[in-house]
Amino acid sequence: MYLQPNFKVAVKPNLILARAAEDGATTHPEVVEGIILFLKDFGVRDIKIIESAWVGDSTKRAFKVCGYEALGKRYGVELEDLKDDSFTARTYDGLDIQICDEALNTDFLINVPVLKAHCQTLMTCAMKNLKGCIPDAEKRRFHSLGLHKPIAVLNALLKCGYVVVDGICGDLSFEEGGSPVEANRIIAGQDLLLIDSFCAELIGFRPEEVGYMSYGKQIGLGEFFSANMSVVELNSDNKPKIQQRGSRAADRYRKMIEEDGACSACYAALIFALHRQGENPARKISIGQGFKGKKGDGLGIGSCTRGFTRCVECCPPKAADIIDGL
Repeated sequence: MYLQPNFKVAVKPNLILARAAEDGATTHPEVVEGIILFLKDFGVRDIKIIESAWVGDSTKRAFKVCGYEALGKRYGVELEDLKDDSFTARTYDGLDIQICDEALNTDFLINVPVLKAHCQTLMTCAMKNLKGCIPDAEKRRFHSLGLHKPIAVLNALLKCGYVVVDGICGDLSFEEGGSPVEANRIIAGQDLLLIDSFCAELIGFRPEEVGYMSYGKQIGLGEFFSANMSVVELNSDNKPKIQQRGSRAADRYRKMIEEDGACSACYAALIFALHRQGENPARKISIGQGFKGKKGDGLGIGSCTRGFTRCVECCPPKAADIIDGL
């Protein structure tokens, strides 16, 4: 599906609760602002931001606290609380799912998830973000069904036109936020399963470990990202360095790391890997541009440390590969 100026476009961020994006739980409003500006430049006039906070929290409060109320007023974009929406039942693979009509009836759905860990499904990104497009009663039923199959089936029933993943500072271990890891990256594309499988490895999971991805592949949603596929990287000469180290999660692992000029995406991958590994390495791990051209006997992370005895190359490396290196 290709975007047309006359389309009704719905932008679906992740606003599960009223918490600032800097805490690692919700989509940065600046990312959605960029999408709105592009859409308006492209000629799209019918734009909505749609969302439903998790059960027990207020979407309207999240819109306000997370900066979307101001964003909507600034650009004349309507905010739609899907908790107030009607819904329609759709069936796939023997499973009936109630889906909010605003999500079903839009011409072009832009999915803007946060890349972060999740206490029940290991991770959450584009595929799981669509769970905000179902009524609260259906969200509860998803949990009773084990989450993974209904999430995959929902993705077969509700099609997205495009995905823009907010990977700026996703949470380390829990979708509610509080342990953000600064990575400063945005991942975009059209294939949700492909994007989610790529993002899984960025934060330390193989896609086959995540049940809804495995089931999605089984029912024909697509393929996992693989070594024979390529990623187009923009602004590769302007990778941001680590700007803040205030996260308590990062603080726990800093004593294990010898860092010199590390880019934030590379450093974030190492933090996610150490968190998943759950044990102290025998010696400090080296990371950063300051190690270019140097030799070392320990483990180096990223292409800048290729002179080390052991090195997890790539720029930036994936947390899943760092786990293997550890």
